[in-house]
Amino acid sequence: MKKLLYTVMCCCALASCTNLDSERYDAINPDFFPTNEKDAEALVVGGVYAPFRSAEYSGVFSTAHSFQVIGDMSTDIAVCCWVNDSWIPLTTHNWTPNHSYTTINYTDYAKYLGTMTLTLDRISNVEMDDAKKALLVAETHMGRGWLAFMLYDFYGPIPIPTLEDLQNPLDEIIEPRATQEEMTNFIETELTESLKGLPTRTTEFGRFDKGLAYTVLMKYYMHEKNWAKAEECGRELMKAEYGYGLMDNYADIFTLENEGNKEIIFACTEARGTNLQLWHDHALPGNYPTQNTSIQKWDGYKVPWPFYHTFEKGDDRLTVLVGEYVGTDGVLFNEESDIAKHGTLYSGAVPVKYGEDPESTGDGSQIDLVVYRYADVLTLLSEAIVRKGNAVTSEALDLLNQVRVRAKLNPYAMGDVKGVDDFLQKVLDERGHELWFEGVRRSDLIRHGQFIQNARDRGCTTTKDEFVLFPLPQAVINEGKGKIIQNPGY
Repeated sequence: MKKLLYTVMCCCALASCTNLDSERYDAINPDFFPTNEKDAEALVVGGVYAPFRSAEYSGVFSTAHSFQVIGDMSTDIAVCCWVNDSWIPLTTHNWTPNHSYTTINYTDYAKYLGTMTLTLDRISNVEMDDAKKALLVAETHMGRGWLAFMLYDFYGPIPIPTLEDLQNPLDEIIEPRATQEEMTNFIETELTESLKGLPTRTTEFGRFDKGLAYTVLMKYYMHEKNWAKAEECGRELMKAEYGYGLMDNYADIFTLENEGNKEIIFACTEARGTNLQLWHDHALPGNYPTQNTSIQKWDGYKVPWPFYHTFEKGDDRLTVLVGEYVGTDGVLFNEESDIAKHGTLYSGAVPVKYGEDPESTGDGSQIDLVVYRYADVLTLLSEAIVRKGNAVTSEALDLLNQVRVRAKLNPYAMGDVKGVDDFLQKVLDERGHELWFEGVRRSDLIRHGQFIQNARDRGCTTTKDEFVLFPLPQAVINEGKGKIIQNPGY
């Protein structure tokens, strides 16, 4: 989608003027826009694609405070060395409805559900090629379903704005939170509807396709513990027409040279002059040696030492999760020196993850930010098969072993597995080692029933059983005038 990036940037202002409750008609006049296919395309790119980006501090996948980063920071897999009010509550499970980082993704992006609903209505009446209209409609359904699922995973059911409410901005309408059934039906219906018009595999990298839709559906079904449907999605994604596969080397997934590789299902497309992601800015210590010395390094994100030590010796993924190096200042970085600098709780190995951008002259990298990839699907499918049948099968073991072997680890034999529970724990561990800082750890721990206990084991004395959901922003509760109810425990 790189040739669309400029359009996204130009259209974001249109999307940002829309919230859940009302539509600013001075921003988009439906009597004059959209009137043709080009207008409809611009409206979808600006109103539907705009949130799904990583553009410095903007987008649901921003490396500063994305769903991925915030989710992982609430687990044992991630920590931030910047010990301040933004990050401490995530590490210690001491967040509140007024904590900015646990609520920021609701505050900034829930309004896009209204934008997408209006977009769907507006493009439906535009005369254009039938195939093009079907694609734009499908992309809009995909955007609504995907964003709704991400918000649901973090916050539970949320208000879903209706078209009628959005078209009457002068009426003071407060939409209550959807019921559990309404929310799940909305997500599943939107994602399923998108399959009718999306291509199997897009030829324009960065646009939505069926591969993405089935991946999000699979994650939704895993969230709802519908193992049979999750398995169906996983098997669909294994079909040859999708063309997915594992890269030979883990580090090669995340390099500039291998953008759009066969393992990536969806990535935020980056390009100098339009969108840049800030991974290395946030993750690399100031003395970390890089060939490009202009790369910004703020010594922020780490993978805590206790989790780092759960990796097996010889795991190839440790080539980009660095536990020891000699800095550009000649100082040795290791566990001892890092703890001496940052303390036990806020220290860890360096999550290099991505290759270098040779053209970086300061903030930001043009390397596409990976959102979903095939290793995620294979390990989820392995889990779904075992959960559905309550038995460890050779197929499930083989799926898990594909990821292990790529990491240059010995495959598990059936004799290494001591029953279903042991296998599921092995899947959970493997996904942690494979997908660190890719935003799956929180949902994985919740699904395995370990999220809260994991926090307590790390010494979080303020966590609660209800903290499997983040709170809605207090401002939303206040403005809801009793019609929008806060999550339990807050």
